Amino acid sequence: MKVDSNFLKKYNKSGPRYTSYPPATFFSEEYTNIDLKESVVLSNNENPSSISIYIHIPFCPQICHFCGCTTESGYTKPFLERYVDAVIKEIELVAKDIDKSRILTQIHWGGGTPNAIDYKYIKQITECIKANFIFSKDYEMAIECSPAYFTFKHISLLKEYGFNRISLGIQDFRDEVLNAINRKPSKLKIEDIIGKIKDEGFTGTNIDLVYGLPLQTVESFNETVDRAIKLGTDRIVTFSYAHVPSVITRQKVLDKIGFPSADEKAKMYQNAYDKFIAAGYIAIGMDHFAKPHDELAIALKNKNLHRNFQGYCTRATTGQVYGFGASSISQLHSAYSQNEKNAAKYIKRIKDEGLAVIRGYSVNENEKIVRAVINSVMCNYYVDFNLIAEEFKTSIEKIYAVLDFTLEKFKDFIEDGLMQFKNDTISVNLSGRLVIRNIVMKFDPMLNTGVGTYSQTI
Repeated sequence: MKVDSNFLKKYNKSGPRYTSYPPATFFSEEYTNIDLKESVVLSNNENPSSISIYIHIPFCPQICHFCGCTTESGYTKPFLERYVDAVIKEIELVAKDIDKSRILTQIHWGGGTPNAIDYKYIKQITECIKANFIFSKDYEMAIECSPAYFTFKHISLLKEYGFNRISLGIQDFRDEVLNAINRKPSKLKIEDIIGKIKDEGFTGTNIDLVYGLPLQTVESFNETVDRAIKLGTDRIVTFSYAHVPSVITRQKVLDKIGFPSADEKAKMYQNAYDKFIAAGYIAIGMDHFAKPHDELAIALKNKNLHRNFQGYCTRATTGQVYGFGASSISQLHSAYSQNEKNAAKYIKRIKDEGLAVIRGYSVNENEKIVRAVINSVMCNYYVDFNLIAEEFKTSIEKIYAVLDFTLEKFKDFIEDGLMQFKNDTISVNLSGRLVIRNIVMKFDPMLNTGVGTYSQTI
């Protein structure tokens, strides 16, 4: 589908990214440490039973202007040591309430820049996890890394500690773009880093790109995509830059430089999509591309792809997510819980209280139904309302009532050839993927409550 200015004007609205439902803007400070403890106990009897752990390392030697993550700079070695001690204490405390028969299938390290800290701390936290959980024989342990702080020795150490997937935050290959967003370039040639990762026997590598950044052009991003394809990684992620300076104040400095137009940004996405598909990648959700043999591509084919705060995943592999560290979010079947965002406050609360919950949300049954529908459409471009009814042991009439579903809401999408409704199923066409957030927003009964500030959908 050709994306023109009329299309952009019609569909480029603000809306949630739906990494959770309800979105994090609905999390409440009334949810406390006590609620989390109860939610963890409850999670032992909920599905899926598999365990996923998220470790947040909020520290960065240098803060990128575009970044929306919870990060801090200027930390000292003693402070970092106290932070690691707090994370270990939190893991040990939460683990006491988790059924010991449950299996750990996934660990994800995010930040911040996890690979910028001393690797002995990575080892300490990893050893704590191994001491408190039973690992699946085919577990995944992934870490987000900046190539600016990578050496060959570091890659070898990560393999030694049990990591088997590395996510490289490249964003853009051009130094002028990296300089504009205050991001340090790679120490080593990216091609050599990828080669070393493959030589060490990691089972997976993905690289992250961002489009819509200052000084990017359609042509320059085409070159970035071409170089990324040549790396031959099993996954490539192309994030759309979300400019929300009213929420993330550090982004205000980028207004002085300027950004590609909405039309140019849409062309970047379209061109990247076409290039990745031509290179043999499978499109996963809004922004991921995977080789056909990758578990994400297989999950999409089988229509059981899932999505959470860490990105796209398989529900079986990910399971319920238990977050540790400052600002980390736990995503349990019936609750979300987020820790104190400030590292110093997090350390103090872990020391004094054992837990450091700042806000959360208990998900009711109707919200679980909406979540299941939104997840299915966003991840698999498809939903069968009969299957949703079976999952929740209710009638399809109840599902439609919870969603306040009417075909009238989707009239524009259907008439524009973006989706179809037939036999109680919705299928989103290839052309509809660009506006997938717009489509799922029509299923969200909480959208018009006025809670939250959201990024543009395109």
